Amino acid sequence: MSEPIRILNLFTIMNRGGAETMVMNYYRAIDKSKVQFDFMVHRQERGAYDDEIEAMGGRIFRMCPIYPQNLFRYKQMLKEFFDNHPEYRILHSHMSELGYFAFKEAIKHSVPVRICHAHSSPNFKIESFKEKLKVLPREILARGMRKLSTDFFVCSKIAGDWLFGKKNENKFIMMNNAVNASSFAYDKKTADKIKSEMKWKNKIVVGHVGRLIIPKNHTFLIDIFQQFHVKHPQSILVLVGDGDQRENICNKIKKLNLEDSIILLGFRSDTANLYKAFDIFVFPSLYEGLPVSLVEAQAAGLSCIVSDTISTQAQILPSYSILSLKNSPEIWVNEMEKHLNDKRENTTINIQKAQFDIYSNAEWLMNFYLNKLL
Repeated sequence: MSEPIRILNLFTIMNRGGAETMVMNYYRAIDKSKVQFDFMVHRQERGAYDDEIEAMGGRIFRMCPIYPQNLFRYKQMLKEFFDNHPEYRILHSHMSELGYFAFKEAIKHSVPVRICHAHSSPNFKIESFKEKLKVLPREILARGMRKLSTDFFVCSKIAGDWLFGKKNENKFIMMNNAVNASSFAYDKKTADKIKSEMKWKNKIVVGHVGRLIIPKNHTFLIDIFQQFHVKHPQSILVLVGDGDQRENICNKIKKLNLEDSIILLGFRSDTANLYKAFDIFVFPSLYEGLPVSLVEAQAAGLSCIVSDTISTQAQILPSYSILSLKNSPEIWVNEMEKHLNDKRENTTINIQKAQFDIYSNAEWLMNFYLNKLL
């Protein structure tokens, strides 16, 4: 039996972010007798998924962070890596424009397939001053990636437009942010059990899953929940995820005296069950590509209230409302209330019909890789 082809995935670190979770979904489902995943990461510390990757036979190669002061060293490390690993014929970068340096070195080593994957689209208007300083270099590297990449993968048209340019839309290859639909499927017995275990019985549980970072717009989410909580004192807001905004979020919660009603769970490995215990999902992001968590929420049969900055390709179920971030928290609360009595169902068939189930997508990806090397 021949050895599987090994795909080198490029990431910053394999923590529980959206792109990382999506790739792990594919990795679990793909036929590993034919395709195996390895990872080049750019942090020395271990990521949340590292143990699982290694248990499935994946290798993890650690590089230095891609900081300006590290560039000379990083380029040397890349040269040494490709000198020592001629087995890689396919690179799949999930690092937006920062895959530029690895792709440039890969070309020197005649790596024939270089897939660049657009997972999100930045909104520089709302970024910090520090991030705004990166606009020009980011755009220069993005233009460079278009020339170095053999394939343009996107999770949504919005994500692809920034990284690859609108003029290249005819070259976009849609790779759905697929999930294992059956693991998220709602059933009341499990939901009641989780609510009991989490001490959420008789509560209206407003859920959100995402990193605690500025683009997720938790400050506005908390404003919405504050208004909702006034009208529904038995409600709680559950935030799943972690990030650099945790302290600011905690300060806001304390300032509004909502410490007993807003629960920060950090990163969790049991999100599939947590979704079942939520009653509604609110997602007012400032910008996104196509969030895995929105697919997961709908796979759990949840009604979703989302911002109009998110690609409409994310909508799978009819119980899905799109609102402007210019609307007041009160308008968001009114929309939430319309969905509180929505009937909760097993939506596995809906996810499969919308082509967001992982198994058919993993087979498609496997065949894509194999056919590229024919």
